[in-house]
Amino acid sequence: MKILVTGGAGFIGSAVVRLAVARGHEVVNLDALTYAACLDNVATVAGSNLYSFEQADIRDRAALDRIFATHRPDAVMHLAAESHVDRSIDGPGDFIATNVTGTFNMLEAARGYWQAAGRPGGFRFHHISTDEVFGSLPPDPAVKFTEDTPYDPRSPYSASKAASDHLVRAWHETYGLPVVLTNCSNNYGPYHFPEKLIPVVILNALAGKPLPIYGKGENIRDWLYVEDHADALLLVLEKGAVGRSYNIGGENERTNLDLVRTLCAILDDLRPAARPYAELITFVADRPGHDARYAIDPGRIRDELGWRPSVTVEEGLRRTVQWYLDNEAWWRPLQARQGVGVRLGTGPGTTGSGGAEKVA
Repeated sequence: MKILVTGGAGFIGSAVVRLAVARGHEVVNLDALTYAACLDNVATVAGSNLYSFEQADIRDRAALDRIFATHRPDAVMHLAAESHVDRSIDGPGDFIATNVTGTFNMLEAARGYWQAAGRPGGFRFHHISTDEVFGSLPPDPAVKFTEDTPYDPRSPYSASKAASDHLVRAWHETYGLPVVLTNCSNNYGPYHFPEKLIPVVILNALAGKPLPIYGKGENIRDWLYVEDHADALLLVLEKGAVGRSYNIGGENERTNLDLVRTLCAILDDLRPAARPYAELITFVADRPGHDARYAIDPGRIRDELGWRPSVTVEEGLRRTVQWYLDNEAWWRPLQARQGVGVRLGTGPGTTGSGGAEKVA
């Protein structure tokens, strides 16, 4: 299968690219190489004759049409997006332009290509989204997001992703474009860009800097190891029912405070310092519109496709910490990029202060 992957130089996209090539798929990596992208993420497969790269922006319809015509993919995995909640608070325009208008362009380019090819039944447009579109959950552990949970986005980021989800469904219902959708919980693991919670905590700790946590650290997230997620995404692409959505969760709920304490304990073991890393934990003013809890019910993908996560959060966090310890040459240059490691979402019209953190 030849797969066009948008955002393939990003965190989740690069995991998909690496796994797809390893499984023998041809992959066309389409990425605009914005600030959070890094071609080093796909360096291990870049020399493969199954891999090709196209630098293009999904806001550029002419470029998309050219790429579809040149490469003639059997499927699309659409991951390209602006994804940092704090950045969406300070600058929502880029999120609307990329996540909404960009997805519209992808759908139209895919539809034009698919129709010109005679509407092949095997073609798929897989739209990858987030559980943030569902809003916030109460603390009751029995209550989780399902595929039928009403949308209730609370940030410019989640609103833009909700809009893109609706567009994908509309293009299926209106034009018959064969689509599948997935909504995932928080990802973590190797190659995680150093502005998100877990890498920020690891790298701040190593530098002896404060480990900022919003509010009291009581917000709960379900953590999904990125390589598990890539496996699930390829499974949905290959076996998911057309027009159907699948929630992908890690079955690993943790409060932010518990997560950070776990990271500190792992660092204490793997890279001991003069004092316990947990002493660096600092509570900062909460982010505007900060959802209390996300948790996914993965029953549909488990029952219909037989998928479950293979990595526990404890195992995955240890792997992740070790990866950052072993790969300073990857993350050190990224820290120099504009805004990385600086807490955002605190510009005009917002509240809060302190250091860097992102909780999706």
